Order: sequence, then C-alpha cells, then structure tokens
Amino acid sequence: MGTIGTFKTGIHDGYILKELCEHEQYCCELLQNDFLKHFVPKYNGTFQDDDGKLFIEIEDLLASFHEPSIMDCKIGVRTYLEEELDKSECNPEPRTDLYNKMIAIDCSAPTEKEHEEKKILKSRYMLWRESLSSSQNLGFRIEAIKKSHGLMSKEFQRIKECNDVKKQLSEFLVNSLPRATQYLERLIELRTACIHSNFFQTHELIGSSLLFVHDENRASIWMIDFGKTRLLPDNIHITHDKPWIRGSHEDGYLSGLDNLISILQEIINEQYLGVNI
Repeated sequence: MGTIGTFKTGIHDGYILKELCEHEQYCCELLQNDFLKHFVPKYNGTFQDDDGKLFIEIEDLLASFHEPSIMDCKIGVRTYLEEELDKSECNPEPRTDLYNKMIAIDCSAPTEKEHEEKKILKSRYMLWRESLSSSQNLGFRIEAIKKSHGLMSKEFQRIKECNDVKKQLSEFLVNSLPRATQYLERLIELRTACIHSNFFQTHELIGSSLLFVHDENRASIWMIDFGKTRLLPDNIHITHDKPWIRGSHEDGYLSGLDNLISILQEIINEQYLGVNI
C-alpha cells in the first residue's frame, strides 16, 4: 500500500496497482524526468486486468518500512478545480443530500432560507466545506493518520487553527527529534525542488497530498495523488503562494509547504530544543 487507501498488489515486486486516471497517468509520466522525480512514486506503466480494468503501476512507498505510521496531508488552499465550481453553477439546482451533509457536520451552517428549503447549491457547499478545515488559512489540512499498530483516523475535517494542527502533528511524531528533523529536512528539500521544477511551474496542483511515512528507523515524505492536477492555460502564470481569486488558478501549494515547515520547526524548537518563539 503506497497511500492511505485501497490498492491491488503490483505485477512487479515493490509496486502497487492504482485504478487508472488519465490525468494522474500523464503526471506520473512527466514527473519521472522532472526535478521532482525523487519526491514522487516511481511509475512503471499501465496494466489491464482480466476484467479489462486499467491500472497504473506505481512504487509501493511503504514497502521499505517496518510497521510504518503514515499521515496524508492535502496540500493547497482548495481541493476543487475551478472547472468543478463552474460546472456546479451551470446547474444551479439546490440539493437535499448536500444540505443533509452540511447539517451532519454543523447544523448552524445553513442560512435561514436553506433551512426552510432543506436544500443548498453545490457551489455553496463546496466553498463552505473548504472553510471548515485548515486548507484556506494554512494551505494544507490533515486528511488521515494511521499509526503503527493502530486504526486509521479521518476525524480531522474540522481541525482549522494552527495550534490544533500543531498538536496533531506533534502527536504523530511521538516525541522523536530525529524523526521531526528528517521530516523537516525533507520538506525543505521538496520546496527547493518545486522551485526548480518545470512541472511545478506549469501545473495547477489541486487535491494533491503529501504522504508522511516513518518507522522506528527513518522518516520520509512523498507527493502523491495527481488526479486533479492540470496543465495551466497558456496565458496563466501562478506563484503557488498567492491567495486564490476565482480565475487565477492559484493553488496555494507553496503556502501549505511553508506553513508545514514553520509548524514543524516550531515543534522542534519548543518541544525538543526548549526554545521559546
């Protein structure tokens, strides 16, 4: 298993099969020859099973770890494409199922009118959902954590404030300065690679994650999940760290990286080095 999810055993040792998404396949192929190639799973082409279902074969990032703990962090200020928002507004029919999803999380979130109709627009739901977590204010959110010998937890959708995120990250590190330092160094190296990457400069990364993996001996991080990554339009240039305005295609990827780096550095300074900042 290379991420927190369900996969099939790969055809080759050390690889897994993930259901084919053409956008992700395109990204995997490009990234193998990019400055970011050491920060993404190795790609070994496509495979078709006996039922005709297509898969991509990618490196199993957990294979070299013993009883690893893993964390999935969604990076960026939003997890929906601008085209998804556009499509939702082309069909502005309020939906009961989205209203029910909203009140299941926060019964005070709908407006008085939405409560009366018991329906909400998809575009409204999409924007609201992103505001719940730390995605908008920190540029990343914790999606799931599975500790060694533990169950997977996904109860992070309402963790928004920096101190609450820091607490979760600190618990994931399990009081290990070497582990925290390895993660921090890897994030700094990743940021440098992003700046030099042609792929990063020419693509909008939406819904992509960083996979944190550690065992008793080592820790590392990889970029995963490129199903919503898109080539930027010819007339669009993004910095990856400016606030998103509709039509800008800004994804906030560097903002998320910078905040992760800052929070990890704070944890190291405060908990392991005794430095007050």
